Parts: sequence; C-alpha cells; structure tokens
Amino acid sequence: MNENRLKANILYERLSRDDELQGPSNSIVNQSALLEEYAEKNGFVPYVHISDDGYSGTNFQRPGWERLIEQVESGNISTIIIKDLSRMGRDYLRVGLYREMFREKGVRLIAVNDGFDSAKGEDDFTPFKEIIAEWYARDTSKKIKSVLHKKGRDGKPMCNTPIYGYRKNTGDGTPWIIDEEAAEVVRRVFRLAVNGKGVTQIAGILAKDKVERPSYYMVSHGIQADSKLFDPVLQYSWHGSTVARLLERREYIGDLVNFKTHKPSYKRNSYVRNPPEEHMVFQGAIPAIIDAETWELVQKLRQTPRRINKSGAANPLTGMVFCADCGAKMTNRRNGYKENGDGSGSYANDNYECSTNRIAGAQHIKKCSMHYINTNTLRKLILDAIREISAYALNNEDEFMKKLCAESAVKQAETVVAHKKRLAKNEKRIAELDLLFRKVYEDHAIGRLSDDRFERMSIDYEREEAEIKSCNTVLRAELEQRECNSMNTDRFMELARRYTAFDELTTPMLNEFIQKVIIHEADRSSGYRLQKVDIWFNFIGNFELPNLEVTPEPMDDVAFANLMHKRKKHTEAARRYRAKQKEEQRVKQTEPA
Repeated sequence: MNENRLKANILYERLSRDDELQGPSNSIVNQSALLEEYAEKNGFVPYVHISDDGYSGTNFQRPGWERLIEQVESGNISTIIIKDLSRMGRDYLRVGLYREMFREKGVRLIAVNDGFDSAKGEDDFTPFKEIIAEWYARDTSKKIKSVLHKKGRDGKPMCNTPIYGYRKNTGDGTPWIIDEEAAEVVRRVFRLAVNGKGVTQIAGILAKDKVERPSYYMVSHGIQADSKLFDPVLQYSWHGSTVARLLERREYIGDLVNFKTHKPSYKRNSYVRNPPEEHMVFQGAIPAIIDAETWELVQKLRQTPRRINKSGAANPLTGMVFCADCGAKMTNRRNGYKENGDGSGSYANDNYECSTNRIAGAQHIKKCSMHYINTNTLRKLILDAIREISAYALNNEDEFMKKLCAESAVKQAETVVAHKKRLAKNEKRIAELDLLFRKVYEDHAIGRLSDDRFERMSIDYEREEAEIKSCNTVLRAELEQRECNSMNTDRFMELARRYTAFDELTTPMLNEFIQKVIIHEADRSSGYRLQKVDIWFNFIGNFELPNLEVTPEPMDDVAFANLMHKRKKHTEAARRYRAKQKEEQRVKQTEPA
C-alpha cells in the first residue's frame, strides 16, 4: 500500500478535432474538471494531468499518451482515470492490448462515464464499447472524407494550412493570398534554379544567408500551428529535399492542385501519393507567384543531371546539345583543367561528341559518327545567334511577327485537324459518362450498389468528366484563333527587352533563350571544315537559318597550303606528346615499389 502511494495518479484527457464538433462538453477543460472532481471525491490525490489536444483516437503516437505509457512501463503509475474508454483510442484491438498491459503492470484503470473500474473486475460489455468506439471513428472518417472530396471537387483547398508563400484569405475572393516575405524567397529559389544551381546548392545558399526554413517561418509567423518540424535550433537548416518540393509545386503558377494524396485507412496517419492523372487541377484559382514559363523551364532543367566541374560550376549546356543523325544527347568531354589564380579555371580540351558514337566505339562497334564541336565555338555560335535574332526582332517587330506567322501556318493547319478529332472523341466520352452515371445512380437507389462503391464510382466519373470538359475548353479557345497567335512573339520580345547587353553567354540567358541545339557532322569536302548547327529558341523554334562554323574569308592557294602545313605540324606534335605520355606511364608502372 505504501508503495502504491508513492506512485502517481494520472488524469488523462484527449480531444480530437472531430470531438470538438460534438460541442463544448468534450473540451479539455471540461474533461479536466470532471476528472478532478472524481479524483478528489474518491481519494485519488495528489494527481497529475496528461493531455493530448487535437489528436485523433486512431493515432496512438500522441505525445501525452506516449509519455503515459513510458511511465507505466517504468512502474511509476498507480491509477489512470479517463472520461470514457474512447479517450484511450478508437481501435478496439490496440485499446484491449493497452488494458492488458495496465493489468500486468498493476495499474488501475477507471473510465468515469462508462462506469468501468479494473479493480472491480472485467466488465463483459467493455469490449463491445471499444468496438462501438472504433465504428464511430470509421463513420466519422467517412463523413469527413466526403466533405473533403466535395471541397476538392469544388476547387477549394483541401488542406487546413496554406503552402509556403501564401496566407489564408480572411476576406472575399481567392482562398489564399500571397505572403510577400515568403514569396520573395520562393522567387529567389526559382531564379537560382534558372541560373543552373542544383537543389543542394540552393539549400546551402539560403542557409548561409540565414533565410528561415519554411516550417520554422510558418509557425513563427502564425500561419501554421505548432509543428513537430518546428525547432529553433534548426531555424536556418535548409535541405535539398525542401527546395525540390518548392520547385515542384504547381500552386506557385496559380494552379490549385487537389487529390495529390490519400489515406489508405482511417487507422493510418501516413498518406500515399496519388499518380498525376488522379490530380484535379484548377487553373488560376489562387494568385501566382511565378510565371508559367519560368516554372516549365525549371522542370525541364531538373530532368537533366548536371556534372559539377573542379571549380564547382555545372555545365549549362548539359541536356541541350543533340546529334542531328541519331538524335542522342551529345557528351561533353573535357580534360587538362588549370586554375587561373582567381578561383576560376579552364580546360585545355573541352568539346562535345555524339554519345552513341562514343559508347559504341568503346565496344569496338561503328555507330553514327563523332559530330565533334569545340565547346567555346558552340557557345560563341549560340551567343551570336541570340544577339542577332534579338536585334532583328527589336528593330523589325512587324516583319518579325509576319515571318513567324508564315513559318507556323502549316503547323497550325495540322493542329486544327487534330483538335477537331480530339473534341469529337471527348464529346462522345462525355455522353458515355452521363449514361454510366445514370445507371450507377439507379443501381444505388434500388440497393444493388453499396454507399462506398457508389461514392468511389461517382468521384471517378465526375473527375474524368471535369478533366475532359476542361480540355475541351482549351481546345475550343485555340480553334477560335484563326489568325496567327502573337503570344509567343510577345514572350520572346519581352525576353529580348529584358537583356540590355549580349556581351557574355550567361547561364540564365542560355536557359531562357535556348530550347535545344542540334549538331550536324562536319563537311570537309571543300577543303574547309564546314559544320551546320541548328539552334532552336524557346517560343519561336528554329527561326533563323542554320549557322555555319566556317573560316571567315576565302584563302588563296598559298595561304591554304600554309594553313594545311601548320595543321599537319600541330597534329604530329600532338601525336608525339601522347606517345611520350604513354611511355612515361609505362615506365612508372614497371618501376619497383
């Protein structure tokens, strides 16, 4: 008896958001008052309160409950008093296991409203009460899911907390408004990505500049309730995965995306990602922080892994250069790195070659050809093309638009035919869905179909019909544009005006202007090395005629002979140097250790 008096009496309270809806009688304050009155009246003093506010009964990873179980296992608890058995949880199997644990540890359990006291023996009706509590949790989960699905289909956010960069709108209009302080960080993250930085590099830059990470910022600014991720010690601790999630979010271009995840069971707290085809996207539902072109560009850049050189910079041309004959990506080969003394450096040999030819050559197989081009030459060609086309577009805007329209006329005719076929197919499918939904409704009305199955099938049909109608709206809008659409021209003009100088090919300039570069094999039949390079621009495609890498002016016979002699001497010197290097390497390998 004396030993029990040294142990604690615990008054445990739990309140979930669902219980809050039932009225004030379930509140933590009211539970505490009820339990204190019972404890004092029956001599369970002194006592200690342990509470879990805002936790579902299907979740047993509650901080208060875990602390209570830890004390039970340590033998520090004499009695646990709760309002009713559902406060322990709403999973009758796990609640039964915990009751058995309490019995083995000699802990007395009292449920005041249920009239349950383990010291008086087991109540045969207790297991049924626990089953009923679980049924209640399942029924509540179904009701909440139904409400959330309705919100999701109506184009309203399904989450309680806005994503980083937004706040809840307390007035009329869109559900979220831009939080300018956080939105500027989002814009900076996208700018760094366009500049060629990887997610880990971006995270390092933000941490170095002491930018608060999203979870800390949202809790400290009252946008999100206290979270397990809130840790003042990790205030500026950014991770590459956090940056990656920011860059993937379509919400930043103004699109609300619902049904991205689902819970397989009401007993599970973890969510499972839905495939993209099951998402519902509502375009323009929220204010945009990033323009759509920048977002699309970043997604494209992130699809290609980038190798970092010895100076810590990634090659900006990676993923842009393709072989004209086999269509494979060109491989960047570089060696002989030398530092310049100012932290930068350069490679003695830096060029692009066809990856198909290189891989096949390593296996002694002949495929495609080298398509060699020097990287510095390629960068100069790209910069010259950007400079020339931008100058032409800015100085001859009307002519530029007419030429662009003329080049796209054939493509537009093909698009009109394809759009009309797609519209007819979509309209036929909508009629089929209407017929299917009427049959499903009739089966449900006469009892052939369960409520759960009817709900799932209805959601699937409605989602598919909404997506088809949204697609038809876009197709009809494009068909109505009989004349050349100047949108792409306007975007290119805006881009050209943004750059005041084209002295150097920067990574942002390359990513914003260039879509891809196609390298043809060099032609030496004329005695000169001529190489065709097709440069495709964002928004306007392959607008200019192919550029030729040629010797600037023609040579007479004597000058040409001198040039060939110099090239022959250079080739022979290079051959002797490689032979010397191989011999030195062989000698090192044969020398005794």
